[in-house]
Amino acid sequence: MIDARHRILFVADAVTLAHVARPAALARGLDPRRFDVSFACDPRYGSLIADLPCRLRPIASQPGERFLRAAARGHRLYDTATLRAYVRADLDLLDTVKPHAVIGDHRLSLAVSARVRGIPYLAIHNAYWSPWADPATPVPDLPFTHWLSPTLAQRLFDRVWPLAAAWHSWPLNRVRRDHGLPALGWDWRRPYTDADYTLYADAEELIPTPGRPASHRYLGPIAWSPAVALPPWWHELPRDRPLIYASLGSSGAPAVLASVLQALADLPVTVVATRAGHGLPGTPPPNARLLDYAPGDALCQSADLVICNGGSMGVYQALTAGKPVLGIAAHMDQQLSMHHVEKAGVGLRLPTDRLDATRVREATQRLLQDEGVRHQAREMAHAIAAYEPVQRLSTILEEVLEHA
Repeated sequence: MIDARHRILFVADAVTLAHVARPAALARGLDPRRFDVSFACDPRYGSLIADLPCRLRPIASQPGERFLRAAARGHRLYDTATLRAYVRADLDLLDTVKPHAVIGDHRLSLAVSARVRGIPYLAIHNAYWSPWADPATPVPDLPFTHWLSPTLAQRLFDRVWPLAAAWHSWPLNRVRRDHGLPALGWDWRRPYTDADYTLYADAEELIPTPGRPASHRYLGPIAWSPAVALPPWWHELPRDRPLIYASLGSSGAPAVLASVLQALADLPVTVVATRAGHGLPGTPPPNARLLDYAPGDALCQSADLVICNGGSMGVYQALTAGKPVLGIAAHMDQQLSMHHVEKAGVGLRLPTDRLDATRVREATQRLLQDEGVRHQAREMAHAIAAYEPVQRLSTILEEVLEHA
């Protein structure tokens, strides 16, 4: 019998967990009667996708440590050699699977390889990277920022950023020229989000993009949480004081989490923190409980406040539960995310280069006590609940494939 289903290929660039978790959640939800799904990912996250109900295919990504080190130092996230290797691997994969459409999460090389093969390309990104989002660029934690006042650091960064954006854009534009495709300009946001359809894993109520083209669509926040049970001591936690859930994710520095726990040690709160497999320097204070991994969605529902690294996955876990966010933000992606969280009045941002115990305690107490922020977080939860990312993706795919 002829299989009349549409062949859909997901490709995750496994530089961080979020870029695997989001497409995995979408791939899991697509109707197998309508779509024949394959999922390609670096084997480093194989244990997290082993139970996906689709074909799994290996494809290499640069080491996550190298990617995070580049982000922390303001270096290029992808150099020309890396993107050329990615394109070669993409083309081999596309020739093997022969998909009717390919969906990438942070796999920037697909902007080249999918076009070379004439396959519709849909890219999952966050709306704060959109050329139509608020153009503010908060200064990330870079080596020079530690020696300057926040105001001076921001002024200097604002002057340098247009040149830095062009420098970041050059490798992808160069690889596009290798394959006869036009360059996309020097505003990093344009080559970064280029696709036939750009899909925002965000709520428009949090990150609006007025004037965006019809090919830029909101899927809504994509929920994911590790399939682990609550710890046996969960029901023994004291309920007569606020509960704080702290998770800095796979990219969080253990020393930063340790500093946060120590800053909260003298407050009348209970802290449940996840280490994401990292060791933690020192001994945690008596009011803190540690886990390697936890069902973040369940913990957010019970928590009064969520402390995260400011990345979109942690932010949306908190806001989906209607809880305010304290974002300990370092690199640009986290800073941009928390810029919109603060602008919407649902949380506070603490840059890692300005982190100290006093700021952590003051921000924590404010978010626990400020009913205005807490109300706005509950309102945001209502807005988020209206999104159905898998259904929206299914509708978009049908539209794309009808016109392909």
